[in-house]
Amino acid sequence: DSGLRFHYVAAGERGKPLMLLLHGFPEFWYSWRHQLREFKSEYRVVALDLRGYGETDAPSHKENYKLDCLITDIKDILESLGYNKCVLVGHDWGGMIAWLVAICYPEMVTKLIVVNFPHPSVFTEYILRHPSQLIKSGYYFFFQMPWFPEFMFTVNDFKVLKSLFTSQATGIGRKGCRLTAEDIEAYLYVFSQPGALSGPINHYRNIFSCLPLQHHEVTMPTLLLWGERDAFMEVEMAEITRIYVKNHFRLTILSEASHWLQQDQPDIVNKLIWTFLKEETTRKR
Repeated sequence: DSGLRFHYVAAGERGKPLMLLLHGFPEFWYSWRHQLREFKSEYRVVALDLRGYGETDAPSHKENYKLDCLITDIKDILESLGYNKCVLVGHDWGGMIAWLVAICYPEMVTKLIVVNFPHPSVFTEYILRHPSQLIKSGYYFFFQMPWFPEFMFTVNDFKVLKSLFTSQATGIGRKGCRLTAEDIEAYLYVFSQPGALSGPINHYRNIFSCLPLQHHEVTMPTLLLWGERDAFMEVEMAEITRIYVKNHFRLTILSEASHWLQQDQPDIVNKLIWTFLKEETTRKR
């Protein structure tokens, strides 16, 4: 309905149950490469480029990135793919969108899987009470400035972007699957295109207009996976999230893993998702 063209990468046969994957910031469909391979045996696996990212259309006005637009995108995409429900998986900012889709359109989500992002109400309440999390989320405030955040990412051949994934402070740790030179190159290629950073940063420029939420409850079985060494999100928020899920809730915290969990520990993440999917098929809603 928005008139935007969305780019996605799919694996698995059409007609199989849909698994829809929503990436975080600053990422694109490629962050789900391990999951596209893994789940195609039983699912039609679709990894989107969210509005403003990669090869998906990027409206120029920041108003076009309000959370209600992003939620409606997912509903429209589901329908245009020929489905009325899916297993919804989100990481980081894509996790925020996944939570909101599950709250607003519960009939469309059979199972919810979120990686390293708490329930949005937990996030907004926790950040107000814990200065340490406010500091970790400082980039949310930095991103409110016009043009300068985009410029900062491009300085010194995109040094900030590279270091997010590779530095000791924020990157994938010693025991994780480090990104290869080709992986880094894929990220640099996408985000070095003209104007490629404005859409992603515009997602954050609207966050304060939509929170706190009116509705909170999540009614479908939910799996929350968390890398404990997340440099941006405090692990305490993961456990508090349980309060808002009015169905089966499973939380697994991986002690050696970073924020980039599905790329950092793909084998463990895939195994945990399989266990959750198999276990839940026998449960009644």
